[in-house]
Amino acid sequence: QEQPVESGGGLVQAGDSLRLSCTASGRTFSSSVMGWFRQAPGKEREFVGYISRSGSSTNYASFVKGRFTINRDDAKNTVYLQMNSLKPEDTAVYYCAAKQSPGNGRGYADEYDYWGKGTQVTVSS
Repeated sequence: QEQPVESGGGLVQAGDSLRLSCTASGRTFSSSVMGWFRQAPGKEREFVGYISRSGSSTNYASFVKGRFTINRDDAKNTVYLQMNSLKPEDTAVYYCAAKQSPGNGRGYADEYDYWGKGTQVTVSS
């Protein structure tokens, strides 16, 4: 099973926090840069952030810097997206993806090989 599986979405209020989880198979996880993307209704899928294979490097979209944090637990084959100070505009389906090609990439969706089915995050005002 190569497809990552997301969990942790839900309905929260503006200003709340939420942590998303994404689990992949051991082989996929250990060899992949793990990224998070999101897609709001009527909008294109956009990059949220990624974490390198070693976990030593992360990169985030400008609109989430300082609010979202990505970390990974190799023992659990799981990557997390900690989201703080949520805003209504953060409402979207959040996707986890695995990138297996060399390098960390630039955050483009077509760089990623395996995608989860997504988890809905809804932030009410």
